[in-house]
Amino acid sequence: MADIAVRPGLDAQGFLTREGALTRVQPPFRPVVAAARERLPALFGARLHSAYVYGSIPRGTARVGRSDLDLLLALRDEPTDADRDAVRDLGEVLDERFPQIDGVGTLLFGRERLLSAAERHDLGWFVACLCTPLYGDDLAARLPRYRPDSRLARETNGDLAALLPGWRERIACAGEAERLRCVRFMSRHLVRTAFTLVMPRWQGWTSDLHAMAEAFAGYYPERAEQLRTAARYGYDPVADPDVLRAYVDDLGPWLAREYTRVHGTKGTRA
Repeated sequence: MADIAVRPGLDAQGFLTREGALTRVQPPFRPVVAAARERLPALFGARLHSAYVYGSIPRGTARVGRSDLDLLLALRDEPTDADRDAVRDLGEVLDERFPQIDGVGTLLFGRERLLSAAERHDLGWFVACLCTPLYGDDLAARLPRYRPDSRLARETNGDLAALLPGWRERIACAGEAERLRCVRFMSRHLVRTAFTLVMPRWQGWTSDLHAMAEAFAGYYPERAEQLRTAARYGYDPVADPDVLRAYVDDLGPWLAREYTRVHGTKGTRA
């Protein structure tokens, strides 16, 4: 079993630290981030409370032509379908203008939901620890500090069993291009879920898929190679239906059962 040592992602008191920073954005991606920062206030005006960038770009690990721009927006009221259409259109504009990114993904929420008790250890934690402030007042100031404990594990990824039926439906009607997207998305989701399964024992945080797989391997060596392969496909996916079948028929169900046994099931949301 993996030994307990000083792990990345924690401060001296054992709290999770925020993983990204605008100072870590690599030069090719700085114009992309600047363009998003400029356009978002004009899109929503006073309704925009704050905006954040997350993922590989603020971590400084993005790959030119391969990585996407990930944004999270907090509105002062609840978002509408028109708001979602507006951010989708903006994403298409940015994607077309900047060839160094491969798409734009934007999460859109009302501020009160992000600060709610129900989301305290899910979306709230996500904002406080995985999102880098880009515009407005940082909601992390109104959220608690977090430790890598079982409650955080349960509320972030304790819903895999509920997701698997939808994954099977998506796979059943997927063509080659969609299978490629499915392998990338599902590989990442499974690796992150496997990592948070062991996170309270490992006592640390990383967003690197390979490091996540190695942390998991220290506790579940019999599943180690599956996770290492999934981590590789999370970065470089293949449109292989056998990979997807293995995810929803073997690795996914096993991981969902083990997660429930160890941490319980994620709480319901309104």
